[in-house]
Amino acid sequence: MPTTDPPRSLNFIEQIIENDNTSGKHDGRVHTRFPPEPNGYLHIGHAKSFCLNFGLAEKYGGKCNLRFDDTNPTKEEEEYVESIQEDVRWLGFDWEDRLLFASDYFEQMYEFAVELVKQGKAYVCDLDAEQTREFRGSLTAPGKDSPYRDRTVEENLDLFTRMRKGEFPDGSRTLRAKIDMASPNVNLRDPVVYRILHATHHRTADAWCIYPMYDWAHGLEDSIERITHSICTLEFENHRPLYDWFLDQLGVYHPQQIEFARLNLTYTVMSKRKLLRLVEQGHVDGWDDPRLPTIGGLRRRGYTPETIREFCDRIGVNKFNSTVEIALLEHCVRADLNKRSPRVMGVLRPLKVVIDNYPEDQIEQLDAVNNPEDPDAGTRQVPFTRELYIERDDFMEDPPKKFFRLTPGREVRLRYAYFVTCVDVVKDEATGEVVELHCTYDPATRGGDSPDGRKVKATIHWVSATQSIPAEIRLYDHLFTKEFPEEAEEGEDFMANLNPASLERLTDCRVEPSLAGAEPGARYQLERQGYFCVDPDSTSESLVLNRTASLRDTWAKIQKAQQNKPKQKQPRRKK
Repeated sequence: MPTTDPPRSLNFIEQIIENDNTSGKHDGRVHTRFPPEPNGYLHIGHAKSFCLNFGLAEKYGGKCNLRFDDTNPTKEEEEYVESIQEDVRWLGFDWEDRLLFASDYFEQMYEFAVELVKQGKAYVCDLDAEQTREFRGSLTAPGKDSPYRDRTVEENLDLFTRMRKGEFPDGSRTLRAKIDMASPNVNLRDPVVYRILHATHHRTADAWCIYPMYDWAHGLEDSIERITHSICTLEFENHRPLYDWFLDQLGVYHPQQIEFARLNLTYTVMSKRKLLRLVEQGHVDGWDDPRLPTIGGLRRRGYTPETIREFCDRIGVNKFNSTVEIALLEHCVRADLNKRSPRVMGVLRPLKVVIDNYPEDQIEQLDAVNNPEDPDAGTRQVPFTRELYIERDDFMEDPPKKFFRLTPGREVRLRYAYFVTCVDVVKDEATGEVVELHCTYDPATRGGDSPDGRKVKATIHWVSATQSIPAEIRLYDHLFTKEFPEEAEEGEDFMANLNPASLERLTDCRVEPSLAGAEPGARYQLERQGYFCVDPDSTSESLVLNRTASLRDTWAKIQKAQQNKPKQKQPRRKK
């Protein structure tokens, strides 16, 4: 009988939704949102968030909004808005007609703020930023009331109206909520609701010179859109009382904020600020550099949407912060590309081979399997000629005991072709470097099998020297040398852990002619080398391939090591 994988257990957010649906809360509706700030490019940590939000809506027959929290015009650009939409759409999610912006609600937010002032629960404060921080106190000491905290409602309304009209310079006044300066939660110590900022907004131009703070805008956006489950990362857990306070004071529709742990990966950083440093200081080649964890970088490296969604599903949703092995992400992409990628042959570091007993002008077309994992993938023709290229490390003149590839006098199999034997070695007279091999072939072994039953211990790949095409191949490694790059030595920061060998460019590579005209984004497995993707830098005259992942699956080794790790004995409890 066919077997199926056991159903995945519900995560804690799904359990909340299931309980809400059972109780009839929200009338069975599920409406989530993905609310990025348009001040940078999305990375795989964001992918976890929007896979969760869009995935929950999909699972429960609900809706998910794509909403841009564009409340800071000094850092936001239309470029980021377009990039984020492209990334979300590429990963397979559809917000339908629900493309929304915080700026859509600026007038409503302002009116809500006026209502808070009228209730005596907000006031205009003249303290500057430094003074506001000083009055706020610390985690161990309470804050002090602003000297402007007891202004009358009428004075606050007048000043707030004049703030909107642009009568005051940047930073001279703020609107603050009147809550509790002695609260143990510093977020409740009269937080700023509006600040003065004479800056042009990418959507509203110069219509506004006061802008709402995120904590004020966040809950109101959710309320206006009638979101049911407002899902945030854990750093907003201490902000939830403020989210609730604003909505409760205004008496408006109140969604439930739920926090989950953000994604952290080994050998990388996720902070927008740190990624910006890497880009601006030229340590990487732009935001879509394949070494970055940005969605654009992963796409350019050859990752598929299915890979990223599978990865996000496998790591699950938790309430505690942890770091995920990047080897799991690489395992997911290997499993995906193994099923879908056509196999081709390419030689990264070519060594010329001349088959002395093969006709000089003959070009023989040999059958090669496109993908052994896909029975419908069929075969292709690979040209075989007298002169070939093999990998330089597939030959050793004086090999160690367990080296089974080509050596003087040894016979090996050429993939899909013939048995060949090395009969002579040509070296550079000046350096002594091997520059050419001479071999003979056995015509009876066409296709790679011997009719007399003799065996060889190695099969190596190759390309025709005359029929193959040139390619540049970029080999990527981890961007950082340390598993946890932010753990730097005293006096240093994460940049000290950059990997100087994170990119190796090979410019003299050769690949089989079936790759001629390959489109950017096309993915292949170069046999015995790994998975590769055609880079956008490619042209009709110049092919560029990025290595997505090697064939070695380190995740399997990590899992095996964890399984074999002896279990720690639990201390015996005293009776």
